[in-house]
Amino acid sequence: MLPSLPRYAEFFAGAGMVRAALGDQWDLALANDIDPKKCRAYAANWGRSGLIEGDIAQLDPRLLCQPIDLYWASSPCQDLSLAGNRQGLAGHRSGVFYAWMEKVRVSRATGYAPKLLAFENVAGLLTSGSGRDFQDVLRSFLNCGYRYGVLEIDARHFLPHSRPRIFVVAVRADAAIAPDLLSDNASSALHTGRVRAAVDRLPEELRRNWIWWNVEPPNDRVAALSSIVDVGLNDSRLAVDTNRLLSMMDPGNRMKVDQAISEGGVHLGMVYKRGRPGVDGIVRQRAEIRFDGIAGCLRTPAGGSSRQTILVVRDGVTSARLLSTREAARLMGLPESYRLPEAYNEAYKLSGDGVAVPVVRFLRDRLFHPLLLPEPSRIAA
Repeated sequence: MLPSLPRYAEFFAGAGMVRAALGDQWDLALANDIDPKKCRAYAANWGRSGLIEGDIAQLDPRLLCQPIDLYWASSPCQDLSLAGNRQGLAGHRSGVFYAWMEKVRVSRATGYAPKLLAFENVAGLLTSGSGRDFQDVLRSFLNCGYRYGVLEIDARHFLPHSRPRIFVVAVRADAAIAPDLLSDNASSALHTGRVRAAVDRLPEELRRNWIWWNVEPPNDRVAALSSIVDVGLNDSRLAVDTNRLLSMMDPGNRMKVDQAISEGGVHLGMVYKRGRPGVDGIVRQRAEIRFDGIAGCLRTPAGGSSRQTILVVRDGVTSARLLSTREAARLMGLPESYRLPEAYNEAYKLSGDGVAVPVVRFLRDRLFHPLLLPEPSRIAA
């Protein structure tokens, strides 16, 4: 247990998953989000104290004139995602990153720059704009007086959920870093090929301030998908036309289902709908299934195609339904006690827009705590 509570500000706070991860070992200075529905869910779980609803660009900078150790930002990813329009940081939604950096600049100018910055986003940031957007992110950190490094962490290290995300962890340039937190090269499994390729493209001015964080993924056993999904749940509101779903599968995916049927017993499949071009070049919606015990990446439920479907094969009989909102919350690592909105789309969106709780907790323990309160014998000269 830390001798004193470090303090944090959570920007683009959404459902409060960072707060769920940091827990009572940290003290909230403020949380900000523009979405009224997300703010209602945040308040339902944590109360209104410290929560500021509204546009980050309009946030009173005087609120940041206080000691805060960490600024966390999970800004919108739609313009950076491979599933989005790829407008990059010039896009209306993902471009709010710059509004956040303006708050960092102001806090530095007033003498309240936090020691740590953490920025989470999709892996598409590394290649967006041929790498220029990623370089602009790092340049923004550098111009505010920070050194930086990136880890690509997939939620499947902790949960049965494929959700790779990049985490830029930046440290104020005047802050000491314990030597055992540093590596001379890309030696960690979290320095993925995408990260290494992005670093290789960096200009020299950005390379000079790069940090290879010495952090390895955990080896803990991940909970089984069957412990998160209620296999026997029968809710008519979640019902899916199984025959129509099967008809949307190409031969390869239908073969997976047929094999599960022929093997007998119970098989749990996760289905995701995607637009795929056919031999005629026309893009049609296809249903793709996986029986590997991992759920596909949760997304927001806009239009319905992004809602994941559960297909259960039990003794040769198939049945399908939508993933429930509680199951979606479990896939993000939220506790059973977390209060979800009653509306399906609203609750599902909270999870699809969030950051996996155990990933934040992992960063808290492996980087944030050692960086904020290192042992005297470990402080770098």
